[in-house]
Amino acid sequence: MGETVKRRISISPVTRIEGHARITLQLDGKGRVEEAFFHVNEFRGFERFCEGRYYTEMSVITPRICGICPVSHILASVKACEAMEGIRPPANGERLRRLIHLGQNVASHALSFFHLSAPDLLLGFDAPPEKRNLFGVADAYPDIAVGGIRLRKFGQEVGERITGRKVHSAGIVPGGMTCGLSDPDRDALLAWMPEAKATARKGLDIIRDFLEANHETARTFAVSPTMYLGTVGPDGTHELYDGRLRFVDRDGDVTVDGADPSDYLSHIAERSVDWSYLTWPYFRQMGVEQGVFRVGPLARLNVAERMKTPEAQREFRIFRQLNGGKPVHGALFYHYARMIETIAAIEEMERLLEDAGIMDTDIRSEGRLNGTEGVGSCEAPRGTLFHHYRVDGDGKLTKVNLLIATAQNNPSMNRSIREVAAMYVDGNDVKEGMLNRVEAAIRCYDPCLSCSTHAMGRMPMAVDLLDRDGVLLRRIERG
Repeated sequence: MGETVKRRISISPVTRIEGHARITLQLDGKGRVEEAFFHVNEFRGFERFCEGRYYTEMSVITPRICGICPVSHILASVKACEAMEGIRPPANGERLRRLIHLGQNVASHALSFFHLSAPDLLLGFDAPPEKRNLFGVADAYPDIAVGGIRLRKFGQEVGERITGRKVHSAGIVPGGMTCGLSDPDRDALLAWMPEAKATARKGLDIIRDFLEANHETARTFAVSPTMYLGTVGPDGTHELYDGRLRFVDRDGDVTVDGADPSDYLSHIAERSVDWSYLTWPYFRQMGVEQGVFRVGPLARLNVAERMKTPEAQREFRIFRQLNGGKPVHGALFYHYARMIETIAAIEEMERLLEDAGIMDTDIRSEGRLNGTEGVGSCEAPRGTLFHHYRVDGDGKLTKVNLLIATAQNNPSMNRSIREVAAMYVDGNDVKEGMLNRVEAAIRCYDPCLSCSTHAMGRMPMAVDLLDRDGVLLRRIERG
C-alpha cells in the first residue's frame, strides 16, 4: 500500500483581527496536525521610508502607522527625539500624555474584547460563523454590544478633548504638549467615569464566567510556558507610560530587572522567517528556541508585583493566584488581563482628572538636537514598543528601527496555533468550529499587523508550488 498523502489546510483570511494574515496547517499522512504557520501577508516598510526625513517630523509621521494605537507610537517617537535633545516634558506635559495614552488603551482593549473576541466568549466557538460576530452579539446581548461601543468611544474621546482629534493626535510633541485641558472638557470626561467603570466591570464578569464555565478549555488552550517582558515602575508596579524593562522566566523568576529601554538590543534579537513578513524576536541570552517571550496584557500582569489602583489591585491578587503565584501561561487569560488593565486605566484616568495639576499651563520644554541616537519606549495595548532613531549632524534620520509588540509575540502566536490545532483539528473530518479555535488563539494576542511588518535587509522568501492534493512539486527560495 502506498504512503498516505500529506495535506495542508489554509485558513485565509484570519478573521476578527487588525490586518491581513492567513494560517497554514500541515497534516501528516493520518490527518493529524504536524506543523502550523502564521503568515502575515502585508508589508509596509515604515522604517525605510522614514530615512532621510528630519527627526522633528517623526511625531507627525509615526501616528499614521496605526489608527488603533497611534498614541503609543507617537509617545515612543517623541521620547526617542527627547533622548536626542536631552530634555523631559514638564510635569503636566507628562500628566496629559499619560491621560491620552490611558484613553487609547481603554479604546483598544474595548475593541479587542467586546468587538473581536466577545463573539467567541458569549456565543461559543462552534456558533454559526454568520452569527459569531459583533452583529450576533448585538442581537443576543444588545446591552453588552452597546456598552463595548461606548467604552471605545470614551477612550477615543479623551484624546479628542485634549488635542481635538480622536486618532493621529497632533498635540503630543518633543518636549511635551502643544495643548492642554479645558475645564468643560475635564468635567465631560469625569462625567463618563461611572459608565466606563460599569462597562469594564461587565467585561470582567463576562471573562470570569467564561473561564469558570470552560475551566478545562482554559487550562489546556495554548498553555506552552514562555518568558515575559513588561515595563514596571521602580517598585515593580504595573506601568504603561514610563519605567524600566523586566523579563521573567517561565517560572516567574526575574531574569532581567531595571533595564533601561535604550538598552533593549542587549536583550532582544530578531531574525526573519521565510513564511511571513513579521520578524521573529527572541531573548538574546537564551537563543531562538529557548528565548521565546511574550508581551502585552498577560505579560504585564505576569511581570508586575502590584497595580496602581485599588479595584485593579483586588482583581490582580485573584489573577496571580490562578497558578499559585507563578506566571499564568494560558492564552485565553489574555482576555482576563486585558479587562483588569481596562479597570486600572479608568481608575488612573479618574485620579489624573481629579488632580488640580492637570490644569497647569506649563506643558512643554524647549530643546534642540544634542545627540545622534535616541530610543523611546512605552507599553502599547499589545505590549512593549520601541522606537530607535539615528540621525546625522543635520538631524536627518539615517536609521529607524521599530520593534513592535505584535512582532515580539510572533513566536508565541505560531506556537499557540500549532498547539491548538493539534488538540482540536482532525484533518479527516474538518469542522468550521475547529478552525475557529485556531483563529481564536491568534485573537488572544490581539495582533496589530499593519504596524508590525518590516524586513531585515533582504527579506527571505519561499514560494511553494503544490498539486491539487497538496503535494509539493517545486520550491523556489530567495535569501
